[in-house]
Amino acid sequence: MADRSRRVAQLLLLVAALGLWGASRLTWVSIIVADGLGQPRDIDVNGAAWSAALTPLALVLAAVAVAALAAKPWALRLLAAVVAAAVAALGYLGVSQWVVADVARRAAGIVDVATNTLAGSSRHYSGAVLTLICAGCALAAAVLLLRAASSSGTTAAARYAAPAVRRGDSARTAGAGAAMSERMMWDAIDEGDDPTADSTSDADAADREPGGQGR
Repeated sequence: MADRSRRVAQLLLLVAALGLWGASRLTWVSIIVADGLGQPRDIDVNGAAWSAALTPLALVLAAVAVAALAAKPWALRLLAAVVAAAVAALGYLGVSQWVVADVARRAAGIVDVATNTLAGSSRHYSGAVLTLICAGCALAAAVLLLRAASSSGTTAAARYAAPAVRRGDSARTAGAGAAMSERMMWDAIDEGDDPTADSTSDADAADREPGGQGR
C-alpha cells in the first residue's frame, strides 16, 4: 500500500511539473501598443514572464518526485510539506489572473513598453486554469506522500514488534510450564506421594541395566 501510494504521488508530481512547464509557454496576457510610429501591434506575455515562479515550481515538483523514490517516512513528510507550500504558491498564481485589476500596466512593465502607448489588453485564462489543475494534482500527491509515510511507519513498527511478540509468547509458555510442574509437585506432596520417587526409580533401573554404569 505504501509503495503504491508513493508511485502514484510521483506520477502526479511529474504530471504537475509538465503541466506547469506547459502553462509557462502559454499566453497569459496580450496588450495592444500604438506608439504613433506605425500600425498598432499586439504583444503577448507568456506564463514564464507573467508568473516567473512557474518554471522554478515545476522544477521543485520534479525534484520532489525523484527524491520520493527512496525517501524514508520522515523524509516523505518533509517532502509533503514542500509540496504543500508549492500548492499554495500555485494557487495564488492561478487566482491572481482573475483578481489583478490592471493587467495592461503590469504587462507593459514586463515587456518594457511605455504605459501611454497602450491601446488595449486582454486576459487569457488557459494558463491559469492549467496552473490550478496542476496545483490540485500536487495537493493529491502531498496527501499520498503522507499516507505512504504513515503506512511505511506502521509496517516497520509491526516488523520490529513481531520478534518481540514471539519472544514474549515463548517466555510466557515456558513460565506457564514451569508453574504447572511446580504445582503438580506440591499436589503430589499434599497427597502424601514423593514426587521424586519416579525419577529415582528410573535412575536405579538405568544403573541396573547391563549397559548402565554402576554407582
